[in-house]
Formats: sequence, C-alpha cells, structure tokens
Amino acid sequence: MIERSPIEQIFRDEYGKVVSSLIRQVGDFEIAEDSVQEACEAALKQWADSGLPPNPGGWLMTTAKRKAIDKLRRSANYRRKQRDFGYREQIDRPGGDPMDDLSFDGSQLRDDQLRLMFTCCHPALGVDAQVALTVKTLGGLTTAEIARGFLVPEKTMAQRIVRAKRKIKSATIPYRVPTDDELPDRLASVLGVVYLIFNEGYAASSGADHVRGELCDDAIRLGALLEQLMPDEPEVVGLNALMGFHHARKATRVDHDGQPVLLEDQDRSRWDAATIADMDARLIAALRRGQVGSYQVQAAIAAVHATSASFSATDWPQIAGLYDRLAGLTPSPVVDLNRAAAHAMAFGEAAGLEALVTLADSLASYAPYHSTVGELLARSGDPAGAIRAFERAIVAGTSEGETSRLRARIDQLKD
Repeated sequence: MIERSPIEQIFRDEYGKVVSSLIRQVGDFEIAEDSVQEACEAALKQWADSGLPPNPGGWLMTTAKRKAIDKLRRSANYRRKQRDFGYREQIDRPGGDPMDDLSFDGSQLRDDQLRLMFTCCHPALGVDAQVALTVKTLGGLTTAEIARGFLVPEKTMAQRIVRAKRKIKSATIPYRVPTDDELPDRLASVLGVVYLIFNEGYAASSGADHVRGELCDDAIRLGALLEQLMPDEPEVVGLNALMGFHHARKATRVDHDGQPVLLEDQDRSRWDAATIADMDARLIAALRRGQVGSYQVQAAIAAVHATSASFSATDWPQIAGLYDRLAGLTPSPVVDLNRAAAHAMAFGEAAGLEALVTLADSLASYAPYHSTVGELLARSGDPAGAIRAFERAIVAGTSEGETSRLRARIDQLKD
C-alpha cells in the first residue's frame, strides 16, 4: 500500500476546513481557494526546510488569510465589496489582523463547513453542480474523483465546477445556513454531498488506498452536524444509519496487504456490533415516522446485511424487494445495477444477467458494472465471459486494490 507523505495528508485533512472558514471571512470562493492554494505551496517550501510546525492547520489558516487580505487590498473594487458584505471594515481596524478572532479549532469551523455546504447547494445551481462544488471545496476530492462519482468526463466536471463558482459570485448567493422554511428543499443536495464523500472514502475510485478512512470520518462528522441541525428529519437519520452500518464493517473490508475483501468473505465477528445495534434502533425510530425516503431504504438494505448471521443466511428476497422500492424512489442506472445483483442472489444469476443487459450502454464506463457482470457470469459457469468482463472493469478504472483483486480473480478463473 502506498502511503501519503505527512504533508500531503495534512493538506487533505485541512483543506476544507481552511477554505470554508476563509470564505466566511472574505466572501469570495476564488480569493479563498487561491489563497489556500498559495498557502499550501508556501508550506511545501518552508516545511521541507524547517520541518512541520506544531499546528500545521493553524499555520495554513494564518498564511492563507494573510494572503487573502493582500488580495483584497489590491482589489480595485475593495471598497464596494466592503460595503456590500459588511465585514471588511475589520481590515482597516488599527492594531490587529482582521481575522485574529477566528479560532481554528472549535465550533466555528464546524459552522463554517455547514454554511459552505448550504451555500454550494443553493437552488440557483443545478443539482449536479451543487454536489460537485461542495465535494470539491469541502471534501478535498480531486476533479477526477468527483467525475467518476458522476460518471462524466473529467473535463465536463471541471467546467461544471467553474460555472457553479461563477454563478455563486454573480448571483451574490449568501454564505449562511438557510432558514427553517428553506431547509427541506435544500436538504436533498446536502445529503447527496455527504454520501458522495463517504462513498469515495468507503470504496475509493482510484489510487493506492481502497478505503480512505479520513473521508468516511469526515462524512460521518458532517452527517452528525446535519442531524444536530435537523434532529426531526428522518432522511438525515437514514443517511447517518446507512453510513454507520457500512462503517461498522471497516475492520474487515481490506486484508493485511490493503486488498479489498468481498462481503461474503468478511469475518463478521469483527464487525462493530454496538454500532450496528445503535444504527438499527435509530433507523427503526426514523421509519416509524412514516416519511420513508431513499436513504432510509438504503439503510434498511444495509441493516439486513449487517444483522445477518452469515452471508448464506442473508434474506436476499427482502433485499431485492427493498431495491425495488428504492428504484421507485430514486431511479438511476447505479440503483438498477445493485437491484439486478440483488435479484441474482434472490432468484438466480439468469435473472440478474437479464436485467444487466439493459444497462450496458448507460454504464459502459462504470467499472462496478463490469465486475458485477463478471461475478454473475463466473457463478453461472461462463469463465471466459467473466474474464472479459473483469478485464473491462480494469480498463474502466478502479483503485489499485480493486485492480489487484480483479486480476487475482482472472487468474483464478484461468486456472
């Protein structure tokens, strides 16, 4: 397994925190992101010579905000912005840095990240742009990683993010948590952001690490913050339960070499039983409110897996029925892919393969589609077809760990 350098890991961990706090201070995405980028470049040079500072995140924040102040003072329309946003009067305050009152560690940072999430998810932006921009700004994901999540080319995603930033600037979209009457309409996109961050951590689309624990932890933390903000919203509870069920299996999802381990081969005795029981109770309470949404259904599917004594004892017909319900709530090719796999387990490989044929065009570049086809073909007695499908999955692009697993599966079938 290839490990990130300490500096790379710091940048990954701190980027979203610094950017979100700086945007609150300067009111401008471009200035904030440019300043943080410059601070990271300065850190690469200085830390290489002097070593890591005691508080790397604080160092990045201090450096970035001073660079932002310099940019604002050089800006021709500084005075207009000062009047419009009402915060830059602090810049000219005698005897101090305008942002010295910002505590880098504390509730303010969490609030800033929530503000940024809801700003990015403003209804003036398209849903895909909302999710992509927030993941890029808060989650620290690369444009390529986000593009994989949306099944679009990297160039398309880059253009989408740029347009979203321009829209926020031109429409003067406020940087704040919406009022109570606005929250429900904005929630779906915010939940989508959190789950996409979790998914990229849970099963990385590329790179050496199949599981990126820091992204899973970040998504779970953001989900917890949303639940504090909206404690009576069943879908928030549903998403948190869904992530909790999956994260409870983290100790068994990769082997000692960092290679992914399939669900059927995982040691269930090492799953976090306390977390599973807690998530199950919270999900049941949410479902009883009678406002069932897609995240609650997905959490119910995860609950069946998590509470089954063994893979063979899994209630696959129940899971297939839940996927039928999910397809009705949020139809998409990826949902249909998982639905087909569940039907294959419940009613036989032929049923699953028949459903997968209809998805061949829409998921042609999606590696999990080809790996699912490969598994069903292997189980139905067609090793040659399975090998071809696994090879297509590798070409479509997977993490290094998943690629190694697929190559091992190919070798197994050839033998």
